[in-house]
Amino acid sequence: MRTKSTKQNKINVVTLGCSKNVYDSEVLLGQLQANGKNAVHEDENDDGNIVVINTCGFIGKAKEESVNTILHYAHKKEKGEVDKVFVTGCLSERYKPDLEKEIPDVDAYFGTHDLPNLLKVLEADYKHELVGERLTTTPKHYAYLKIAEGCDRPCSFCAIPLMRGKHVSTPIENLVIEATKLAEKGIKELILIAQDLTYYGLDIYKKRALAELLKVLVKVDGIEWIRLHYAFPTGFPLDVLEVMKNEPKVCNYLDIPLQHINTDILKSMRRGTTFEKTNKLLKEFRAAVPDMAIRTTLIVGYPGETDAIFEELKQWVIDTRFDRLGAFAYSHEENTHAAKLIDDVPEEVKEQRVSEIMEIQSQISFELNQERIGNTYKCIFDRKEGNYFFGRTEFDSPDVDNDVVVDATQHYVQIGQFVNIKITSAGDFDLNGEPV
Repeated sequence: MRTKSTKQNKINVVTLGCSKNVYDSEVLLGQLQANGKNAVHEDENDDGNIVVINTCGFIGKAKEESVNTILHYAHKKEKGEVDKVFVTGCLSERYKPDLEKEIPDVDAYFGTHDLPNLLKVLEADYKHELVGERLTTTPKHYAYLKIAEGCDRPCSFCAIPLMRGKHVSTPIENLVIEATKLAEKGIKELILIAQDLTYYGLDIYKKRALAELLKVLVKVDGIEWIRLHYAFPTGFPLDVLEVMKNEPKVCNYLDIPLQHINTDILKSMRRGTTFEKTNKLLKEFRAAVPDMAIRTTLIVGYPGETDAIFEELKQWVIDTRFDRLGAFAYSHEENTHAAKLIDDVPEEVKEQRVSEIMEIQSQISFELNQERIGNTYKCIFDRKEGNYFFGRTEFDSPDVDNDVVVDATQHYVQIGQFVNIKITSAGDFDLNGEPV
């Protein structure tokens, strides 16, 4: 028979998935802290007797990781190592009845919009006055700023609208308050996130207002870099490029998941664009901001992707020479539009295609990095590991892009500070340099 632990109540919040989930966990932690609760994020000793798992339900591998994490803590509860296990986030939103049936040891499951109810079972009150208050879990010098929730896009492969609901923009004044509070805590870099940045404002201002938001955020004292993540290509507001070009605080960087280039695949994906329109948009980006770093993600193995279509995709990646690129194997998701199609590309072929795309990108990245040798860049440093400091240029986002590596046995740089670094050598995904 399971015995109750003798630990003092300590809430350990475990986050899986994307930066939007990180943000949501930070809001939860801020609420718990305001209620006087002992709450931590991914406690290194894993000794919280109450565990909240913020899950991801985006694609197959992410769902598998979430289920395994739930099972891990359910087992710890069974052994008496934790007292309570709660599950929230996208997987819980999408599969709550199934999870309740399959993993009944969890005390309660909550969806993506259930924060007040989750707080209630944690014996905390939802404090409406905490606009912009959250307990950041990223390094102290950068933070995510979620400018909208949900998505109105009809992409055939994506289950996010099922889990996150319709697009809801956060008012500009609230985002300014949040950015100001972050800056007062020492945050220097804001990473703007949403399911779709470029849709921002259409629901509350009846126009695309990302450029207007950027013009206000650059005025926040203490913020030195603003980075844009997750822009949708169709209907991209080109006035954003003018702000990027003219405002030094807005990084010359854009994360724009294009997913594919074949027109027939794009039509089936319901992306609202074509081969020609996509290439025209990329040319407009590079004409307006010539040194912009463009990051994209691609889906390979989508239903109907023949060998010939994949060869077209590969050639486009070679020709376009993206600064940053990630590729994912298509995941057949129930209740999406693409679920009606036959998942006709074998898994081993999907994985092989991912490898081929990433091999091409590795060579492109190596060549582009060689061009940076001898140049000096303003870099911010995120961490020290062993004998090396790891930082980033404005062309690189945390965790997914290049590192700038400085030998700590030869040089000292301060974590969280900007330093001018001269690049001395480079590999596929690292730049090596020294302070100047």
